[in-house]
Amino acid sequence: MDRYVFVSSVSAYAGWPIEPLTESSPVLKCPPDADGDFGHDGDPGPSVYGFTKAGCERAVTEVFGGHRTMILRPGAILGPREYVDRLPWWLNRVRRGGRVLAPGEPGRSIQPVDVRDVAAFALLGMQTAGVFNVTAPGDETFADFLGACVTEAAPAGTELQWVADDFLVSRGVRQWTEVPLWRTYAGAWAVDATGARAAGLRTRPLAQTVRDTWAWIRQGRLVEHECAGELGIDPEKETAVLATWAASRF
Repeated sequence: MDRYVFVSSVSAYAGWPIEPLTESSPVLKCPPDADGDFGHDGDPGPSVYGFTKAGCERAVTEVFGGHRTMILRPGAILGPREYVDRLPWWLNRVRRGGRVLAPGEPGRSIQPVDVRDVAAFALLGMQTAGVFNVTAPGDETFADFLGACVTEAAPAGTELQWVADDFLVSRGVRQWTEVPLWRTYAGAWAVDATGARAAGLRTRPLAQTVRDTWAWIRQGRLVEHECAGELGIDPEKETAVLATWAASRF
C-alpha cells in the first residue's frame, strides 16, 4: 500500500522542550491550511516552526489518512551535510583549541540522531504507518559528544571547561543558539522513541556521527544555507565567561 512519509519535528509538541514527551503528548494547534507565519515564538517555546510542523501533520493526515501516513518527529538531527551548524560549530570550535566552554553537567543525557538513521527509518514508511518520535536512546552524554569532537578535531592541549547551567544563564548565555545543543529544560533530551525502535529504527553511536561529519568538513564540501553561521558564542564572550567562572571558584 502506498504511504506518505512526513518528516515533522519534536517542536510540534506543545510541551517541548519543557516536559518529557511521548507520541501521545499534545501537539500545537495549527490548522492544515495555515501559512508560514502562523503561531508565535516563545522562550523556551513554542515556535512558529513548531506550529507550522503541526499544521503540516494535520494536512498530510487529512489528505492521505492516518492508515497511509508515517509521521516522523525527530529531535536534533546531526551528521554529514548539516547546514544548521550545530555539530560543525562544535568541531570548528575545538579545532581552535585552548579552553573550550562546555555547558552544564558532563553527565547530561542527550539524544541527537544521525541524519542517515532518520533516512533509513523513513524508508520503512512503505510498510509502517503511524507517528514516531525519532531520537537516540539517551544512553550517551554531553561529555561523550564533546569528547568525540575533541578526539577528532582538537589540537594538543585543548581543555574542556565545564561551566554550571545556572552560571551560564545568569551571564546571559543563550541556550541552543550561543551554545549549540545546550538546553537546561527537563524535556529537551527526554523524548521517548521506543515505538520507533520497535518499528525498526536503529541509531549509530555519536562518535561515528562526529567522525563522519569531521571527515566531510575536511573535504570542504560545506552546504551553503542561511542558517549557517547563526549559531555559536562570540570568542571574546566565551573567554570572558570562562574567566569569570574560574574566578568564582576561588
